[in-house]
Amino acid sequence: MAMFAGVDSGSTSTKAVLIDEGGTIIGTHIVPSGKDFRKSVEAVLQAVLDKAHSGLDDLAAIVTTGYGRFISGLASKAMSEITCCGRGAHYLHPATRTVIDIGGQDSKAMKLDNAGKVVQFSLNDKCAAGTGRFLERIAASLELDLARMAELSVQSQEKLPISTQCTVFAETEVISRISNGEPIEGIVKGLHSALASRIFTLCVGLNIEKDIFICGGGAKNAGLVKELEECLGEVVLPHGIDTRLVPAIGAALIARDS
Repeated sequence: MAMFAGVDSGSTSTKAVLIDEGGTIIGTHIVPSGKDFRKSVEAVLQAVLDKAHSGLDDLAAIVTTGYGRFISGLASKAMSEITCCGRGAHYLHPATRTVIDIGGQDSKAMKLDNAGKVVQFSLNDKCAAGTGRFLERIAASLELDLARMAELSVQSQEKLPISTQCTVFAETEVISRISNGEPIEGIVKGLHSALASRIFTLCVGLNIEKDIFICGGGAKNAGLVKELEECLGEVVLPHGIDTRLVPAIGAALIARDS
């Protein structure tokens, strides 16, 4: 049986997906990227091959994507994250016309045609304020994990707006609000709302259409997803699979079709 691999070497995590000739997902694996992209790529690919009781020689083709795609050390074809993410989203939900990928270091919005081809895109990779890093930094300053932040946000009936557009100043504003005795639930909901608004601005020029598919690490945050729905209306999440795997799935499909 021929197998095809997609590897997404991201800034925060590295993901690998194996599929067969029919496009069925055989295995997936995720590891932290760390400082050595090549090492993390080798580790994640070996782990997913071990799960399938297979080796490198069993792979008919590999496509790499993400930050480390050009330094993976693999005999592979490199493709952009935008192309791979669009392909993966269309595979998982063919009615997708807009994709929002919320990563640790950047966020992207893509508009797809009926075949899943990206026809327009916008991205934020210059400032942490529009990415998952925004929440990570403030969560650390509050001594909360992201899951707890999401839980507090979803439960809160009050939303305290965060006025600043800068992550560093937002941390200061949050600490000031807490020192004034304002409820942390409302502050956290305001943080999620601020991030959702910044992500929404990526979509404004795309003339977005439904269905809207959300993926990336940020899609695992229920508080953020809820606030995005306030901006966008109903959204679709990957079903039965980690939201971070979508570009790797697309990469594997491209490897099969190359």
